[in-house]
Amino acid sequence: MSRPSVDLTNCDREPIHILGAIQPFGGLIAVTSDWLIARVSANIAGYVGRDARELLGKPLAGLLTDQGVHDLRNRATLLRHSGAVERMFGMNLVEGQPPFDVAIHLSGRLLVIEFEPASQTADATSVVRGMIHRLDETEGMASFLHQAARQVRAVTGFDRVMIYRFDETGSGEVVAEARNSTVDSFLGLHYPASDIPAQARALYVRNIFRIIADVSAEEVPIIPELDGSGQPLDLSMSVLRSVSPIHIEYLKNMGVGASLSISIVVEGKLWGLFACHHYAPRLPGFTDRTAAELFGQIFSLKLEARERQITSEYENRARDIAQRLLTGTAHDAQRLTDAEWLGSIVFESVPADGVAVVMGGAVTLSGLTPSEDEVRSLASFLNAQPPSEIFHTAQLSTVQPDAASYANKAAGMLSIPISRAPRDYVLLFRAEQLRSVRWAGEPAKPVEIGPNGDRLTPRKSFEEWSEIVRNTSVPFSKAELRVADALRISLLEVILKLSDDRDEARRQNEERQTLLIAELNHRVRNILALIRALMNQTKATSDAPEVMFQSLDERIQALARAHNQITADHWGPAPLRRLLQVELDAFLGEKRSRVRLSGPDVKLTPEAFTVLALVTHEMTTNAAKYGALSDNGSVDINWRVEPDMGLVIDWTESGGPTVSPPTRRGVGSNVIERSVEHDLQGKAETRFDPAGFSATLTVPLRFVVIGGEERSSTDIAAEMFESSGGLRPVEGLAALFVEDNLIIAMDGESILEELGAREIHIAATTAAALDIIKDHAIDIAVLDLNLGTETSLVVADRLAEQGIPFVFASGYGESQLPAAPHGERVMVAKPYDHSSLADALGKALAEKR
Repeated sequence: MSRPSVDLTNCDREPIHILGAIQPFGGLIAVTSDWLIARVSANIAGYVGRDARELLGKPLAGLLTDQGVHDLRNRATLLRHSGAVERMFGMNLVEGQPPFDVAIHLSGRLLVIEFEPASQTADATSVVRGMIHRLDETEGMASFLHQAARQVRAVTGFDRVMIYRFDETGSGEVVAEARNSTVDSFLGLHYPASDIPAQARALYVRNIFRIIADVSAEEVPIIPELDGSGQPLDLSMSVLRSVSPIHIEYLKNMGVGASLSISIVVEGKLWGLFACHHYAPRLPGFTDRTAAELFGQIFSLKLEARERQITSEYENRARDIAQRLLTGTAHDAQRLTDAEWLGSIVFESVPADGVAVVMGGAVTLSGLTPSEDEVRSLASFLNAQPPSEIFHTAQLSTVQPDAASYANKAAGMLSIPISRAPRDYVLLFRAEQLRSVRWAGEPAKPVEIGPNGDRLTPRKSFEEWSEIVRNTSVPFSKAELRVADALRISLLEVILKLSDDRDEARRQNEERQTLLIAELNHRVRNILALIRALMNQTKATSDAPEVMFQSLDERIQALARAHNQITADHWGPAPLRRLLQVELDAFLGEKRSRVRLSGPDVKLTPEAFTVLALVTHEMTTNAAKYGALSDNGSVDINWRVEPDMGLVIDWTESGGPTVSPPTRRGVGSNVIERSVEHDLQGKAETRFDPAGFSATLTVPLRFVVIGGEERSSTDIAAEMFESSGGLRPVEGLAALFVEDNLIIAMDGESILEELGAREIHIAATTAAALDIIKDHAIDIAVLDLNLGTETSLVVADRLAEQGIPFVFASGYGESQLPAAPHGERVMVAKPYDHSSLADALGKALAEKR
């Protein structure tokens, strides 16, 4: 019969935090929130004189002294989370018994109380203070680590104290050691990642201190083993937690009688361990162990600070190199392709044996490097890697098998991309470094059937086992990688600077001129479209030509005044107060003094400025003709910024004729009540109280800015399609009109009605458009390509999926046709009229047929 498969995950699956037992050098009591005893260790009678099972369910107060219970209750209030442990020294817990040292922590809903006979040692704080003082006197990382190991050995008395550091693979190396002269040195030995299972690493971060006083001691079970729900007691934070049988076997194989470990945690990650071994049972006093744990925590902080200092020094060197690169290439662009010159500068911070520069298809080499063809092959490999990121490896043959043939020149590589589309690189190479890695026993654990069943038995040989590592270079350190990334940015700046030569400047000037023309064209088209829409709407609500022309002229003048103010601020945000003052001054004359303005200094983006200019014009006109300013009344305009609402503007008229709601709604009423909501997604409320008209306008905060930037765009003019005559291409059809400007939307609605549409739905956003498509049967659609901060492409995708014809409309014209799959769609340029829109819709419907 074949045995089951065995792999390293056997160790990883061992539940080391719920072993159901403790070590015998102390006792354990777990109590509920109402201080009833729920669990005890089987050896409890040796400490309190009462049998374990007799205590279950009894109040803790009946077992311990009143003062002891009082002190425990007070200290328990300091336990803020499940990872906290509180320690108490020299407590008189049991009448007639010597004092105890105590540690308490939370485990689920239970409070776990662990105790052991009190130790007579010095105060932990004073011990640690001296340890830290000696540590601070060291210079250099090696001396710092060695002194730390010495201090931990002095306070614990263990035969050997090692500082064990993990690498990126999880394997570790003994980087410092303090030992008894009678034991062999482990300094420089490596241990495979499998020696410390994953769950043990996680526990090392959570509970940084671990003592195993006697590897041969019999463990003490916890009674009961399982609670009423069948769960064992979680001992993750326990001081007395028993030991995994696999780990006991591991330690016995090493000849260790006792062990102690202190986690070294840097930036929240397990950097390494203080690993302490003694070759006989040993239990340092509770105070000494506390001092060692506190020292370990402070050591971790100081180690983190020293590593940051090293990184800072590298970064300062990188900044110096960046400045030298900029200075050296300012007057000689060819220097950047000089691999020898570049290497002489870069190697000061990132040592390497050779450098290659790949730029514009050319390759230059210096030092120990692969051949030009081999470098081109590496560049092709790098082109498939994530853009604008450095790439590094100490074993190039693992990603490029052919690299094994030139490992003597380039076993490791660091790639620094120096162009936007990663096709140009600076490559640093490190030659192969044949080295002997001294493992503490063979790193590959052999599969054996041990005393613990069908799983990996811990390695039984800890004699030095050497492995010759080939095709590998000295790895690039984290600090060197940070320097490389800083150099990447600096080199990119150099490339961009050098690219600004005469031909490039001319090309950029031509592009800028094209963009300016396109932007101007776009704005002019939108203005013309808006004016044309105003004409149509004014005509529809005016009975006499002279009234129509006067209203239209006033509205166009309001737009012109707003445009002048925006352009005066370089098409950036303009002051609300100035908008109001200019509009009121232009229309009211001597009545201007009867309008009071009050509010903070705020500015509006161009989108909101134009909308509010029209709204202000309409309300000013109404006030002068029919409202408070037509009589002896006055107008108060107040505004404020509400963080949860936006800019709130209150218009209040008083002292004028009696007000009643209008019986007829014209274009002015629509502009006041609908444009803020439609164009800006804000709110407009109007109130026709008898004492005077009032309104409240709410503008979203995204339109209320100071120092806003102009929104640039590209625009190339397109010829409008030929007139379609008097055709009615959408006769009897249901149409969707997506446009974020209310005036243009209203004009488009009128055109579609005249072109025969039986049903018209208007949407200002893609979300509203998608809802309309979902709820209504649409036959044809007109989509404004640019909807403020979004485009209508998602709507186009949905219409295409359902086979519904549509046309795009844009102030940019056909030059802004989107890419596939909509690149061949019909585009109508703004401003459009009946003929151009009819022609575009006719073509879209014809394509469907």
